[in-house]
Amino acid sequence: MDKQPVVVGLGEVLWDVFPSQKRPGGAPANVVYHACRQGARGCLISAVGADCEGQELTVALRAHGVEGELSPVSYPTGRVEVMLQNGVPSYRIVENSAWDHMPLTKEAARRIAQADAACFGTLAFRSPDTRHTLQCLLAQMQPQALKVLDVNLRAPYYSQALLEDLLPRCNALKLNDEEARVLAPLAGISAAGTADLAGICRALLARYGLRWVILTAGARYSEIYTPNGVSHLETPVVQVADTVGAGDAFTGSFITALLQGQTLADAHRQAVQTAAYVCTCPGAWPQ
Repeated sequence: MDKQPVVVGLGEVLWDVFPSQKRPGGAPANVVYHACRQGARGCLISAVGADCEGQELTVALRAHGVEGELSPVSYPTGRVEVMLQNGVPSYRIVENSAWDHMPLTKEAARRIAQADAACFGTLAFRSPDTRHTLQCLLAQMQPQALKVLDVNLRAPYYSQALLEDLLPRCNALKLNDEEARVLAPLAGISAAGTADLAGICRALLARYGLRWVILTAGARYSEIYTPNGVSHLETPVVQVADTVGAGDAFTGSFITALLQGQTLADAHRQAVQTAAYVCTCPGAWPQ
């Protein structure tokens, strides 16, 4: 691709609230942040509250080169309480936040029609307002554009019915080893076969006609499945500060590299290196 690729994030934008500070976050926002760092034109479509935290988020995105269609709504800006144990996060997600009430705007429709790729996750579909908006926006994307579903399961905000609805809306899928086992029944795999992660990924690839399936297995390895084969890389050993946003960094880097014309193997390598670097830094948006 000769022109600068356009990568759009659809869904939650929020503050990751750590015990000592807060940092910008939300999976789609993290993806477009890292896409921008790799040379893409990144845009986030979401909603913030008409409050100080919403203004601060908007300023933070612009300062990092991320364009945004951030609709102000009469709900508080999103927040997630992050607790770390040996660098591994757990989350408490505040409900009924601004991003749960994303309106469908003409500007959002214009931006999604220009996208070369869009990333969305299951979490943003937890509320009827945002679910309707995202369904409409995904339907307006160009046929050749990448539609990347990051499964990102957060109990209790998912169900088998939701996953059955979302999988036909994407043409690329990202999930971790635990999430693969949850999706196994949708690929026609019984509980007895959930240890075969490769089999699950290949079955999902075939059943939903996907371009690729990204499987991440934490500190062990990652694999990218395509109809023509699989790319496997071990995860580098690094000194971990925290793993917040590492998976999103992988996604943003991988998408951008592919759109820039890199081979699958090179894009995979760049994604692994970016994610490993993010693990060495506090928060999801290192410089």
